[in-house]
Amino acid sequence: MSLAGVLAAAEAAAPVESLDVVARMLREHLGAVSVSFLITDFTGGSVVRLGAAGSVETDEPARRITLGGTLYNDVIRTQRPSVEDRGDGSLVRIVAPVTNRGNAIGLLELFLPVAPDAEVMREIGETAHALAYIVIANRSFTDVYQWGRRTAPLSLAAEIQHRLLPASLACEAAQFAVAGALEPADHVGGDTFDYVIDRDTVQLSVTDAMGHDVGAALLATLLVGALRRARRAGVELAQQAHEADRAMHEHGHRGYVTGQLLRISLIDGKTEFVNAGHPWPLRMRDGQVREITLEVDMPFGMNIPHSYRVQWLDLRPGDRLVMLTDGMLERNANSLDLADLIVRTRALHPREAARTLIAAVIEANHGHLQDDATVMCLDWHGVGHSRRDADTGADLADASAPSQPTRRSHV
Repeated sequence: MSLAGVLAAAEAAAPVESLDVVARMLREHLGAVSVSFLITDFTGGSVVRLGAAGSVETDEPARRITLGGTLYNDVIRTQRPSVEDRGDGSLVRIVAPVTNRGNAIGLLELFLPVAPDAEVMREIGETAHALAYIVIANRSFTDVYQWGRRTAPLSLAAEIQHRLLPASLACEAAQFAVAGALEPADHVGGDTFDYVIDRDTVQLSVTDAMGHDVGAALLATLLVGALRRARRAGVELAQQAHEADRAMHEHGHRGYVTGQLLRISLIDGKTEFVNAGHPWPLRMRDGQVREITLEVDMPFGMNIPHSYRVQWLDLRPGDRLVMLTDGMLERNANSLDLADLIVRTRALHPREAARTLIAAVIEANHGHLQDDATVMCLDWHGVGHSRRDADTGADLADASAPSQPTRRSHV
């Protein structure tokens, strides 16, 4: 059950069978009665069991499992494996996070005949870590993982919109942690978010295309494509904005898109910012949330002479920056104290904080959004940091099983 052995066995299998191969290896090596992989959906509110080697009653009536109040939710939130041992001779349940650089891909669940010792927990943790890479490597070859992430069938507009998002909705690095969340409206409104890490910078964007449904999704596609093309050509932030604006003028059929572009130096922490007609970001510092009220330029594609100013944004170690779209602020969402919620979720990982903010807006609108709601949450640690918050290797090294059976214990 070495890491190299798990990866080699998975690669030798067909993409849709790679998880089954790993499950069989765990059954044979650890004597597991059942092994299964559960993948998180797009919203982060539920998981789907993609299959199990063996059969054990789990008290779950359906393949899709809502996370609220479950052990699964605890493991995803804390990113720590958990052991559930009733101490009565029944099977012992282990749930381990399957995560890559802060992106919570899913969970590995096993049922063992006896409580695991430290060595077994280490092997389970390493296998869960390998599973993250296996899913990432194989999801480009099959729709199985896409199917598992869908709470409901997507409309054409939503399908286009989801293809515009980064492959991983969260990422951790030494200097920062970032995560995004998006909830499409009943009629998709064209929101997107994006990020990329280069050798010396991290770049982020949040955009909101005018209109709804497929028209908005096509405008978003044009805008995101133009931004990525300019960014990958290595041009400065002002030129990226100019290229996006030109693409909208030439191909956007008089449509427009609001947006924010952010580029942070990983060398000295200097932060460049462009605001193209978009709501101001929110910054939490020392327990207080304030709007960052910099100058606002025209949206991309407006048929009025304009240019884009690159402004400096004050970002310090310990800050949390929240970038959002107007769906977080409109209609019934006005009844939500967003600043207070940002304060109350400060202890959460950006991944969990972004999902909590989105969930609160959905609840305020009674489950039906009139406009897309999008959040990007960035925790800036500073350039002096040398280790990210959730180092998987460190977690595995610390993992050990309880010496005595317990009702439930986090490992």
